[in-house]
Amino acid sequence: MNRTRTVVLVEGTSDKSAVETLAERRGRDLAAEGISVVAMGGATNIGTYACRFGPAGRDLRLAGLYDAGEEGAFRRGLERAGLGSDLDRSDLETLGFFVCVADLEDELIRALGTATVERVLDAEGELRSFRTLQKQSGWRGRSTHDQLRRFMGSGGGRKIRYSGRLVAALEPDRVPRPLDGLLAHLRQG
Repeated sequence: MNRTRTVVLVEGTSDKSAVETLAERRGRDLAAEGISVVAMGGATNIGTYACRFGPAGRDLRLAGLYDAGEEGAFRRGLERAGLGSDLDRSDLETLGFFVCVADLEDELIRALGTATVERVLDAEGELRSFRTLQKQSGWRGRSTHDQLRRFMGSGGGRKIRYSGRLVAALEPDRVPRPLDGLLAHLRQG
């Protein structure tokens, strides 16, 4: 196995699965390229991981995905790790960190469309459970997109279970910008 040269920092296991699934779909072997995808267990851990793997630690190339709501934590963590100061979103992208509008599930649902996501749920035997959520008073009348995001975030590790399946269902020209940008950035290194 090749020595790790780049570490991709992502918030959780579902993000890791999505990145690895897309790379595989594109015929890439990240490990062979010296790229390791690390799930940090939440955005607030970015400083710890960036210090461990970045210039002050193992001095590896860093990249990653983050949710827009966690941008401040990512900026502070990367700045603390010595990757710049007064970083804005453009600076983060230059470093290889790409933002998801709400979260990666939101990006995937928008890219696929709700009908395709429902087909994926049906193939996994969970469409009936989703329909039950749609009937609940707190979710009745909400958009199908919002209902799907809620469903993915509830019960039994669905985010982890479905992230790879949703990426596998993507048309090649419909890959969400953050995932596409991240993989393109990794190819440059």
